[in-house]
Amino acid sequence: MSAPGLSRLPGRLSRAGPGPWGRRLAALLSPGAGVAPVQVAGKKDHPALLPLDEGELEEQFVKGHGPGGQATNKTSNCVVLKHVPSGLVVKCHQTRSVDQNRKLARKILQEKVDIFYNGENSLAYREKREAEKKKQERKKRAKETLEKKKLLKELWESSKSAPGETPGGSA
Repeated sequence: MSAPGLSRLPGRLSRAGPGPWGRRLAALLSPGAGVAPVQVAGKKDHPALLPLDEGELEEQFVKGHGPGGQATNKTSNCVVLKHVPSGLVVKCHQTRSVDQNRKLARKILQEKVDIFYNGENSLAYREKREAEKKKQERKKRAKETLEKKKLLKELWESSKSAPGETPGGSA
């Protein structure tokens, strides 16, 4: 392979500090950036996750994995994102787009960092616990309903087989 061809291969990309676009992005993502919080319909008003500092992230683009053939095996659209202070690493290859994978990787890493630092008080952990409670309640209601149906069926069967009664009333 020629020297110009080698320069096109994906390499390790890390950021020592945010560039000019990184500062603008950090300003947009930082709390109190002059944007009023908007509550999305159907969503509870939860405190936002801690913002990630772009200077604390190392980003790498590697070849993807899984089904997809040549489109997956020859393109470097899988994003590996590492949060240096915590040592957490996220690998994201959910779409064919590098930009979408970068956004998804940052969102996933943000949730993991929140769990890492806040533990049981983190937003993701609380949502998981609430979902588990709802699931348990649904299972409990389904079990109670099933027991009621069985009891009703037994009562029905016992009333049909009662001696001396005919199904139509008088005979």
